[in-house]
Amino acid sequence: MAEAFMAYPELRNPFKAGAVNAESSATVLYQGRTIKLDSTGEGEGLLIDPGDLQSINGFEIKPEGVCYGDLCIPLDAALMVEQAGRKWFSLTALAALLEQPFVADLEAGVWSFAEIPAKRENMMVSAMAPELELTDREGQVVRMADLKGKKALIVTWSSW
Repeated sequence: MAEAFMAYPELRNPFKAGAVNAESSATVLYQGRTIKLDSTGEGEGLLIDPGDLQSINGFEIKPEGVCYGDLCIPLDAALMVEQAGRKWFSLTALAALLEQPFVADLEAGVWSFAEIPAKRENMMVSAMAPELELTDREGQVVRMADLKGKKALIVTWSSW
């Protein structure tokens, strides 16, 4: 009789609790991307190396502040933190200033940030309905192009 063995013994118990990140490192989840940070600062919030900021959310540190396109926020002691002679950028302080929601698993060192509201275009200003044709209750064909420049409420329903 053949002996049973597992092809990947290191995966013998995939649900066993274990460290996700090494100490002083973190994982940031943002817009469907996973960014591994090799080093983070100590203390409250998520302190990152300033060089990692652009790869996380597209912001850059410039002389006028931390900027994304035309949006610039002046740097202050809440954003730039010094620890043991090293400068760190507080990603959580920036999120608070931008009213960006986030959640964190501090034990695992995983931080998940929602979309930054200031980066999102105002949908009500720029949204365009797709071109479509519908038949109204009287059997008349109504096209979106016929409603151009007018306010329209489109109500849909489905039984499934």
